[in-house]
Amino acid sequence: MKKHLTPAELKHRLKSENNLLLLDVRSEEEYLYKHIPQAEHMPLEQIESGKYIPASNKVLITICGKGGGRSERAAQYLSTKFSNEVYYLEGGTLGWMESETSP
Repeated sequence: MKKHLTPAELKHRLKSENNLLLLDVRSEEEYLYKHIPQAEHMPLEQIESGKYIPASNKVLITICGKGGGRSERAAQYLSTKFSNEVYYLEGGTLGWMESETSP
């Protein structure tokens, strides 16, 4: 089962929960271009190579450029490999930025 959050759902959860960890899974160049301020950078390649082990008490939310395959792929990998609750952000970083500027 794929779990995803909309930008509005994520904003609500960020206000009400303190155990969330946002992971921006884009490349270094893309991350430097625009990112959600609360997100940590962890490229998909590092996640899939086993270089990333999340704290077990964190709910993980993966994000990427425009809600494409990387965030969903990272979420799928993390949810299979670890026991954390894992979501991916629908609309990604750029979708988040667009929702910030929308009325």
